[in-house]
Amino acid sequence: MKVAVIGLGYWGPNLMRSVLSTGQAEVVGCEKDKNRLEEVKRMFPNAEYIDDYRKLLEDKDLKAVLISTPVNTHYTIAKDFICVGKDVFAEKPLTESSVKAQELITLAAENECVLMVGHIFEYNDAVIKIDDIIKNDEVGDLQYITSTRVNLGIHRKDVNVLWDLAPHDLSIIFKWVDSNPVSVSTMAKASVVDGLPDVAFVQMAFDCGMIADIQVGWLAPSKVRKTIIVGSKKMIVYDETNPQEKVKIYNSGVDFEDPHDYGEFLLSYRSGDIHSPTLSNREPLRMETEHFLECVRERKKPRTDGYNALRVIKAIEMAEKSYEEKRIVYKKD
Repeated sequence: MKVAVIGLGYWGPNLMRSVLSTGQAEVVGCEKDKNRLEEVKRMFPNAEYIDDYRKLLEDKDLKAVLISTPVNTHYTIAKDFICVGKDVFAEKPLTESSVKAQELITLAAENECVLMVGHIFEYNDAVIKIDDIIKNDEVGDLQYITSTRVNLGIHRKDVNVLWDLAPHDLSIIFKWVDSNPVSVSTMAKASVVDGLPDVAFVQMAFDCGMIADIQVGWLAPSKVRKTIIVGSKKMIVYDETNPQEKVKIYNSGVDFEDPHDYGEFLLSYRSGDIHSPTLSNREPLRMETEHFLECVRERKKPRTDGYNALRVIKAIEMAEKSYEEKRIVYKKD
């Protein structure tokens, strides 16, 4: 089949490489920056290239597009292709608002198009393994999840840190927990560029009774990608930066016994074995792109479809609204 990758800046070349490596599609690369286009041509000489995506709208051989442009362009580009019956994959977040995401979902259904979002961690074997463990009730009732995703990273111009990094953690949590946030409290700060928060602390309560704490930031001395899951039976630590033991399962917890006297609690603390399951070395991006091509070919519903994207966007909007309501404006002397 013939597919196009639109936007060849930071992430687009990775999509090009991944799609080409499947051997399942001929690829057209699209980038309006002529200098960047020439650079990518040298990287992947076995693809076609154009500088304006609108040239593809009337290509009858084109089956699908993968969009990796700035977030504020996703809606327009995706809509243009869906309206001519082309399947669409867009990097996260799908759009910059839940209203626009819902519009794309409706349009895709009306035009019988596949609509998929790039929530890449849902194709990560560590995240999938933890999901299996939770679904098999090995962890018990989920009490809380804490997640830290920080680094001395790229300061994006088009979105703040909530829209850039939090979709990863939210998509992971939603995969593990079929529940919606009912309360969100956010503290964030623009430390470098005025008006563009580069660090945020988000606390969420879900309708299942679980709570979550998410820290995201572009301003930290080292890269941290760690999530802790605490259940009534066991606890899990997921460390994406650990090459040997990304997932550790702790047979630890607290058992409560009826008190013998008024005001007395009898607590028994368990500290048992630690187990690190074997994980494959499959590349999540390869699994994600293969899944999209499979959905295009076999007309299947994507694992990370439009509704998957919509709930993440709604949660980010809740977090951003909380920040806007309580933010402190710092005055410079």
